[in-house]
Amino acid sequence: MVRTASFGTSSSFVLRLGQTLFSSASLLFMCFNDDEDFYAYTAFCYLVTVMGLVTPWSVALALMEAYSIILQKLPMQATVISVIVAGDFVLSFLSLGGACSTVSVAVLLIGAGEKQCDRYKLSATMAFLSSFLSFASTLFNFRLLPSLMSH
Repeated sequence: MVRTASFGTSSSFVLRLGQTLFSSASLLFMCFNDDEDFYAYTAFCYLVTVMGLVTPWSVALALMEAYSIILQKLPMQATVISVIVAGDFVLSFLSLGGACSTVSVAVLLIGAGEKQCDRYKLSATMAFLSSFLSFASTLFNFRLLPSLMSH
């Protein structure tokens, strides 16, 4: 059984910490803005909503991973890993969509003469990195599922 970065390993824990860090940074960059037109763009609101979902998901799974590492007892039930894989998969594509839409609106605003869009682009970059790490977690845990189904 290959357990490179699957659930309950230290490398998987590092992936979760990265997801938490990048999703929190994306959320903070979007929320601490003094722009009153922020709510006029649904792409910005969408990214805040998605990062508001990704952050607690990543924190909860990071805590579960830390607990598994400390006790060296892994939740090797196929249903638990399936839920984690599905959640990571869905949230990775939602955050990717939010990052892409935010960058698109930021580029349009820059083209229209807005000068203060760097924060939006930085937030979208953080969301993209979070999406990448979440999809990596999906792939690593998905690889673990066949061995759990045979038990």
